[in-house]
Amino acid sequence: MKIGIMGTGHITDLVTPTLRELKEIECYAAASRTQEKAVAFCERYGFEKAYGTYEEMLSDPAVELVYVVSPHSHHYEHMMQCLEHGKAVLCEKAFTLNAQQARRVAEYAAEKKLFVAEAIWTRYMPSRKIIQDAIESGIVGEIRALTANLFYSVAHKERIMAPELAGGALLDVGVYGINFALMHFGTEIERIESSVQMTETGVDGMENITVFYKDGRMAAISAGIYSRSDRKGVFYGSKGYIEVENINNPQSVSVFDDKDRLLQRIEVPAQISGYEYEFLECEKALREGRTESWSMPLSESVRLMETMDGIRAQWGLVYPQEQGEV
Repeated sequence: MKIGIMGTGHITDLVTPTLRELKEIECYAAASRTQEKAVAFCERYGFEKAYGTYEEMLSDPAVELVYVVSPHSHHYEHMMQCLEHGKAVLCEKAFTLNAQQARRVAEYAAEKKLFVAEAIWTRYMPSRKIIQDAIESGIVGEIRALTANLFYSVAHKERIMAPELAGGALLDVGVYGINFALMHFGTEIERIESSVQMTETGVDGMENITVFYKDGRMAAISAGIYSRSDRKGVFYGSKGYIEVENINNPQSVSVFDDKDRLLQRIEVPAQISGYEYEFLECEKALREGRTESWSMPLSESVRLMETMDGIRAQWGLVYPQEQGEV
């Protein structure tokens, strides 16, 4: 499958070495805002075609899947542009600015009968099933609560602090904690309460989010951009607890009894970087003629955006692009 990359930001330096190791994937084209940036990227990673505009790359009939890695603020525009040109899309999280945009993308993709998926990598990893199997095994009894945190020291980055780029902790790191809760506790939510510390630029810097489920379970999520956290996710049961090492790329799952004794430690399968799973699923889906991912269907991307819309509404956080949006 020939991949075209839309944008050559930092994440592409993390993802591309993995793509080069996959026999199912051909690193074919990359487009940047300037020809010079595109050429430098392609020379660095061995891509065949360098394009100085997105339009040029999307007009190349050989491109089969476009990986969108532009800032959050531009995901909607760039996905719609891809679909207009008949291209399948894998778009980095957060999928769009808001649920309204996500629904429009889903509707247009269905109309065009084209594949679109969100690249929230933890949805595709084998660790997802390992964690869920541990939860459902009953080894720690009835699980009534979970906690999840993800903090990185990234406040120095322009895309994080700029409202016009849809910056802030929520769409960048908070999305992983919310996704963690939705993956493992489901979506039957009664209400969500939250508190936030805003930055001087007007985006969210740190937040605590509590998700109350209709069956009485509760998920407590925290995220921030100023410091590094332990990134753990913990499920609390009547007979013990399950600890996930790093909710952003789980490395192990440890099961403890109610005396804090380690009962079991499960290492996740060896991986290249963790990014490979989403691309391999896209390749398989396109080969089979599917228009959605089974690990992250568009309905779940919409639901995730709806959840974050509701949280931002509690804070009064509106991105500049949303002013006057109906």
